[in-house]
Amino acid sequence: MALDQSFVGRTYPPTAPYEVGREKIREFAEAVGETNPVYTDPEAAKALGHSDVIAPPTFVFSITFRAAGQVIQDPQLGLDYSRVVHGDQKFAYARPVRAGDRLTVTSTIEGIKSLAGNDILDIRGEVHDEAGERVVTAWTKLVARAAEEA
Repeated sequence: MALDQSFVGRTYPPTAPYEVGREKIREFAEAVGETNPVYTDPEAAKALGHSDVIAPPTFVFSITFRAAGQVIQDPQLGLDYSRVVHGDQKFAYARPVRAGDRLTVTSTIEGIKSLAGNDILDIRGEVHDEAGERVVTAWTKLVARAAEEA
């Protein structure tokens, strides 16, 4: 069953703050094979003008995808998550994510369309710091595959 188009534009409440830690950044950088010292060495980051280590660009996915859970789990939307695959991801940064940031995410459904029986859901996550300044916008595309015919 196709997702309800009336959900386009629906915005969910901001998440609780997520505190970005140096160790989480280091672990993430290691996991994705990033060796740039700006991700692990505070002095290297400071030498480039940052107040502390910064996170690799895709680090924010873990925060924004968790926030998108509000959309995914909305019973009124009716998304069958067992049929969902991750279709695409993109980011637009205002500034890097830094250790010590306390970030909140507000998720909005930007689009819903059906294509060959599949539902395609576009979610925009606006990430802000404690001062309310935008840090990054993340777009996540989820594809709920069509049910297989019996």
